[in-house]
Amino acid sequence: MTLQPSDGWNAGSTYEEFMGRWSRPVAEQFVGWLDVEPGGHWLDVGTGTGALAAAICTLAQPASVVACDPSEPFVEAARQGLADARVTFEVAGVGSLPLREGGYDAIVSGIALNFFPDLSFAIEDQLRAVRPGGLVGAYVWDYADGMEFLRHFWDAATVVEPCAAEMDEGRRFPICEPEALESLFRSAGADRVRVAPVSAPTAFSSFEDYWQPFLGGTGPAPSLVSSLAEEQRRALEAELRRRLPIQDDGHIDLQARAWAVVGHRP
Repeated sequence: MTLQPSDGWNAGSTYEEFMGRWSRPVAEQFVGWLDVEPGGHWLDVGTGTGALAAAICTLAQPASVVACDPSEPFVEAARQGLADARVTFEVAGVGSLPLREGGYDAIVSGIALNFFPDLSFAIEDQLRAVRPGGLVGAYVWDYADGMEFLRHFWDAATVVEPCAAEMDEGRRFPICEPEALESLFRSAGADRVRVAPVSAPTAFSSFEDYWQPFLGGTGPAPSLVSSLAEEQRRALEAELRRRLPIQDDGHIDLQARAWAVVGHRP
């Protein structure tokens, strides 16, 4: 069996259940770490279900936030979930960024950078759209070591179907580690580049709470589950039950770590 990586991005509600809920506490840490002056104009690139835009509104006292994503269903989900007069939503992405006269004060992306087809172009495009001295920042999951609930999934999936290793995000996204992120931003022309870890707990009330979001078909891991035959799916579920640290009361307590990076336009 040969599996082709295919990341479905067509359902905002299922993505929120699978990943968006874990992005929100990390987004808040990221915004606090950036420490942008109040009254700034922000662009959120790849807003998804709006976790980062919401954190900006809550913590950064922005004058305005433009939240864009190339997926129309995600933009609609973000619009429905974030009612704030300072925020506008657009279906757009890298290569067609919404521009602002004078540039933005901060352009950011949350768990989206590694999905941009041309990473160097993506950072250069954002640096062009930010004002001189403004910042471009991002955070990405540490798929290789720090995103525990996904690490368990891919390790189990590879046991059940060895070809699943082709879709393992820890393997597919070598950019998601500190040295690679710093090098990317510096080579794109950013200065004052810095990288730091941000993390949050991922607590599941039961195995079903852990497993159900993988059945939604939105994102790399759920896309893999959707591609499996029923027998393989049952084998994967059994392997996960064996591997996960399930407590006596059914709870599963894991951690999610991301790497945050920021640079400034000279």
